[in-house]
Amino acid sequence: MSDRPETPLLDTVHGPADLKRFSDAELVRLAHELRTETISAVSETGGHLGAGLGVVELTVALHAVFNAPRDKIIWDVSHQCYPHKILTGRRDRIRTLRQKDGLSGFTKRSESHFDPFGAAHSSTSISAALGFAVARDLGGACDTGHGDAIAVIGDGAMSAGMAFEALNNAGHLGKRMIVILNDNEMSIAPPVGAMSSYLSRLYAEAPFQDLKAAAKGAVSLLPEPFREGAKRAKDMIKGMAVGGTLFEELGFSYLGPIDGHDLNQLLPVLRTVQARATGPILIHALTRKGKGYHPAENADDKGHATAKFDVVTGKQKKAPSNAPAYTKVFGQELIKAAERDSRICAVTAAMPDGTGLDLFGTRYPSRCFDVGIAEQHGVTFSAGLAAGGMRPFCAIYSTFLQRGYDQVVHDVAIQRLPVRFAIDRAGLVGADGATHAGAFDVAFMANLPGMVVMAAADEAELVHMVATAAAHDDGPIAFRYPRGEGVGVEMPETGVPLEIGRGRMVREGQGVAILSFGARLKEVLDACEALGAKGISPSVADARFAKPLDRELILKLAAEHEALICVEEGAVGGFGSHVAQLLAEEGVFDNGLKYRSMVLPDIFIDQASPRDMYAVAGLNAEDIEAKVLEVLGVTEIKSSRA
Repeated sequence: MSDRPETPLLDTVHGPADLKRFSDAELVRLAHELRTETISAVSETGGHLGAGLGVVELTVALHAVFNAPRDKIIWDVSHQCYPHKILTGRRDRIRTLRQKDGLSGFTKRSESHFDPFGAAHSSTSISAALGFAVARDLGGACDTGHGDAIAVIGDGAMSAGMAFEALNNAGHLGKRMIVILNDNEMSIAPPVGAMSSYLSRLYAEAPFQDLKAAAKGAVSLLPEPFREGAKRAKDMIKGMAVGGTLFEELGFSYLGPIDGHDLNQLLPVLRTVQARATGPILIHALTRKGKGYHPAENADDKGHATAKFDVVTGKQKKAPSNAPAYTKVFGQELIKAAERDSRICAVTAAMPDGTGLDLFGTRYPSRCFDVGIAEQHGVTFSAGLAAGGMRPFCAIYSTFLQRGYDQVVHDVAIQRLPVRFAIDRAGLVGADGATHAGAFDVAFMANLPGMVVMAAADEAELVHMVATAAAHDDGPIAFRYPRGEGVGVEMPETGVPLEIGRGRMVREGQGVAILSFGARLKEVLDACEALGAKGISPSVADARFAKPLDRELILKLAAEHEALICVEEGAVGGFGSHVAQLLAEEGVFDNGLKYRSMVLPDIFIDQASPRDMYAVAGLNAEDIEAKVLEVLGVTEIKSSRA
């Protein structure tokens, strides 16, 4: 406790209502204490640091002016919500962030009534806020009552089409609601596109726009020098879009830009809006990601996601590993492939670092495209590249690829375009929890005609799968791999394209066969070691492909063993379901084969360590061992869920 910061004002805050008794000067001091507490807490837990530090003053101002939970404060993505959690009665648990049975790293409805809408993916806040505003006006029942609906969205999230769809609808309906554009000129990677350029020009040219429309009186609150700046900004903005700003054309009254770290600006503007707004209003607040903590401000990603760290130095405390990270392996192998083939290019949606494409972009900047937080566009853009004769790799996290699924079906699969999908973060990912788990991609990709679906059992297999995808021109192909480090296998010097639809035998045994798809193979082999001590010697095969299946391998395993168990890191409807369909079609079950499929359970699994999450899923080595014993009728059964 002695290392924790002194926070005398924050110590008296048990909920947002306590902020109402503070003077504006005390709120400034409170913001300082809130920032130091956030830094201290994340240093112990790891997590998203920079985004939260960028909205400390905004968080204080919102809770000081509005009346949550009656007023609905909706944080887009919500990785910036740690200060919000501290102020809303969860400070006593803030050092359990992203841990098993602890606080979520995002807003979560089941966690607190101060979290009116859960998030973790971007660009949803305006749609949700509009829903609350309409529900309020229609007399919808809500346990906490209905007040203002306030969406806080970053400039990076504004690049997604869903945000503009919501702005357009909100402007059309004309409901009273507030959108706060948290413009830190950076999402996770530096934002790209016309929207970011537009906001950057606003930032560079003038500090204020005329606070007009519903907040006319706010101009008088500004110091005299800023009133002239407001007029200049208004004139500058009017020249950008015929008839008004982009936001005004969509039906919003626009206020700003204002300094999002200056409570002397934030408080009067928010109070004016609260008192006078009649329709949709957008407040443009300029902030700095990582604000107030030098190591975060100076990091390339502004402290987006960090492990535990030393508060004084900012140095992260990461456990050493001798195995390379899957993401790095992918990035390096793609560079090698691009050296051999000038048609290879890469597309990502605002995650160049997270997908390993930062390495590729440094080497081949003209062939690397960050499309912003716009997965739908990224997929169809990749389809256009493929149709134009390029060999695009579309690198998107499994959980984010869900957002572009219609485009995968309609624009890629139906046209049999050779887009290569590099699906990162497959399986359960640990501290980010259910929102970021790669649970469904096998099921939704392998159901598509003509789609090839692979999963890497280890980092060496990933090398070969990159080579396989690079060489595959007969329609779309996808390969999935987990987060984190590999298992430490020997790495090949160069990738060799795999035969499409062909698995491999890993271990010859008898009695029972285990068919693994993906990175649970090490757990399968560990289970076999334990079973060997009991006199049981399973055969083990690595399927490599969920689509097309290796029919010959699967039918051979079924014919030569009394039981067949499939193991995968995906949901029902994936690899195991395809195997069961094959066995049924071939009449194998008529011969008495015992078949089991080990998949993720039909629940969303909360954050914990990956091992603890897989224990909940029943997919660790001891669970596989127990399944083998069960199917063979051996009574000694234990599992990691016991």
